[in-house]
Amino acid sequence: MNERRIIALLGRRDEPTDAVEEYCRYLGGALHDRGFAMELARVTWADRGWPAALRDLRERAREWRSRWVLVQYTALAWSARGFPLRFARVLNELRAAGARIAIVYHDVEPYSGARAIDKMRRRAQLRVMQQALKSSDLGIFTVPLDVISWLGRPPSCAAFIPVGANLPIAPLAGTQEGRESSLRSVAIFGITEGATGRGECERIVEAVRFAATRGIRIRLHAFGRGASEFEPQLRDALRDVPVEVCVEGVLPAEQVVQALSSSDVALFVRAPISSRRGSAIAAIACSLPLIAYAGAETAPPMTEAGVVLVSREKKPELGEALLRVLSDADLRASLSERSTATYREHFAWEAIAGRYIDILSKQP
Repeated sequence: MNERRIIALLGRRDEPTDAVEEYCRYLGGALHDRGFAMELARVTWADRGWPAALRDLRERAREWRSRWVLVQYTALAWSARGFPLRFARVLNELRAAGARIAIVYHDVEPYSGARAIDKMRRRAQLRVMQQALKSSDLGIFTVPLDVISWLGRPPSCAAFIPVGANLPIAPLAGTQEGRESSLRSVAIFGITEGATGRGECERIVEAVRFAATRGIRIRLHAFGRGASEFEPQLRDALRDVPVEVCVEGVLPAEQVVQALSSSDVALFVRAPISSRRGSAIAAIACSLPLIAYAGAETAPPMTEAGVVLVSREKKPELGEALLRVLSDADLRASLSERSTATYREHFAWEAIAGRYIDILSKQP
């Protein structure tokens, strides 16, 4: 690559934390160590309206001719209700300015749902994702290409790069201080809001109850987005079980690393695990064994880490896996070693930045 300045273009900011912006900042730091400069820019359509935001983008994009612009795609970043139809206008402005466009697909599939509005939204998202790939120079997907339902035979302009952990991971992270204690710590990093989160809590409680009633002393540590909302449900459901419950909200990144590194295992029940699930990768980055559901996007390199996969349809498997991991120190150590090795090879920001540089430099 002759040009060492790269633009990361974002849509609407997510609250209270913006994982995509954090992704760009960590990627930018790793690219900087390789001699590349990443600048973050945002299309402020949610604050100023689309006409003003596009005028501002047009003005700024004049300086981006022949430079790579990594456009970060999630449906809700470009539409309040998940109908990102104006995303095409963003790409039009970039093409008119002569920028080189790479779409980074953080959402790799359209949203699910059986209602009429869900089906309309799904069709809109699918059309936008397909058209964006056709009109860009490069499509970067955060899951392996062969598990994306709508991609078919991957075009030459498509590439796979997993996300990393949006955390300050030290080179030798994962000391896991609490493991010498007889009290086993189970980490839950983030719970989905609303009815979905209630279902997640039910699965967590069932698994923890199963292990605790079979002699394992457990400390359940839930933290991150959505956790505080469900503290009453977790405490009430486990009140008759000898489980220590600790619930915290959104923590500073350094405290997240400490919380994960001092745990014995992490449960990931928000969705089937994949290489675009940052909270799951955070656990792997901290050398944790991870128990998670398998799904359509579950594939290498995620399956190379210390992950114990269970079926979402077979409810007892989650508790049985938790009991097995917490009961067997050798198994925990083996899973931890696998997580450490997989993180360094695939999910560390240095590895991700190297993959970006390799892919972008090979584009004609």
